[in-house]
Amino acid sequence: MPIPIAGGWTREAGIRIEGTRDLDASKTQAPGVIARPGGGFRLFYTGVGPGRPYPECQGYILSAVSDDGLEFSVEPGIRLAPDPAVEYMSLRLLAPSIVQLADGRWRMYVEARGTSQQPPVITSAISDDQLQWRHEPGVRLSTSGGLGGPRLTQLPGGRCRLLACADDYGPVGRSGGLRNGKHIISALSDDGLEFVTEPGQRIRSGQAPWDAMGITAGQLLGPTGESTTDTDWTMIFSAWQDAPPGSVIPRHPSDPTGTDTPPDELDFAAASIASDIAGFRSRIFQATSPDGLSFGPSKCIVAGGGYDSDDIDAVHAEDMSVISLGDGRQRMYYAACDTTGRWRIASAVTSP
Repeated sequence: MPIPIAGGWTREAGIRIEGTRDLDASKTQAPGVIARPGGGFRLFYTGVGPGRPYPECQGYILSAVSDDGLEFSVEPGIRLAPDPAVEYMSLRLLAPSIVQLADGRWRMYVEARGTSQQPPVITSAISDDQLQWRHEPGVRLSTSGGLGGPRLTQLPGGRCRLLACADDYGPVGRSGGLRNGKHIISALSDDGLEFVTEPGQRIRSGQAPWDAMGITAGQLLGPTGESTTDTDWTMIFSAWQDAPPGSVIPRHPSDPTGTDTPPDELDFAAASIASDIAGFRSRIFQATSPDGLSFGPSKCIVAGGGYDSDDIDAVHAEDMSVISLGDGRQRMYYAACDTTGRWRIASAVTSP
């Protein structure tokens, strides 16, 4: 039975970004948007292609700019690349979340990956101009199972809350290979560098068939303050549904249950896409909370038409990044995958 789509968000026609060059021709996904100094938008995203900086590399952060938020021009070069000399970020960076600091600089939080046996972690980088980025030493947030999809929310009083999606492998741990879920957790910081994990989960996966495979990203939006009754926090998140019984699912290169294929034999993008379109679905949901910690029931707000559809997001809509447009509307950029396995960046917008 199709999942009902709630009102409030309208998918916008067209493609915001698609792979057109050696740096992103193989896979384009996991966007993060920020306002540009002087006006317009800069959209950071995860790319991989034959122009990767070293043979083993599986993904890095690229960027594109736009005056209207709809038509984007890609910028040359790589904004942030993994470091093969650092074990926890030797292969891939993805899912950027960018915030401006009080001193005028920008900080980017990313999911960093090494080999499949190494739990993904959240790291950060710093920039004076949104173009040249420097890795900051150390790990911002980690768990024994691994973390992904970071999204930072700045709170009143100067503190910030970092959301991330934590892999849950149960008491056996990651080495057992059987993931029980992927839940949104949160951590607080006074300086954006040292984080203390908050108890519990903000949203737990496995509540229904549509999120059986876990949650891949969650962004926390504060109350707009446009009315005395508008006091709720909103969580926008993406969740994966399992493939139907009997589906033949190729092993994803990031799956810790097997042995990593030697880098010179692995086409990471092709192998991951084969798994992506083996029957799985992902969609984007919304839930609300009076305190930003405990959330009520969710509703689906963005979804493609499924494997019989020609939508650009027919199979997957995930890893969204939301920005206020300053006119009462919000725009969401998200990773979209069609039935052929082509990943691109799409968008949706709210009404004024």
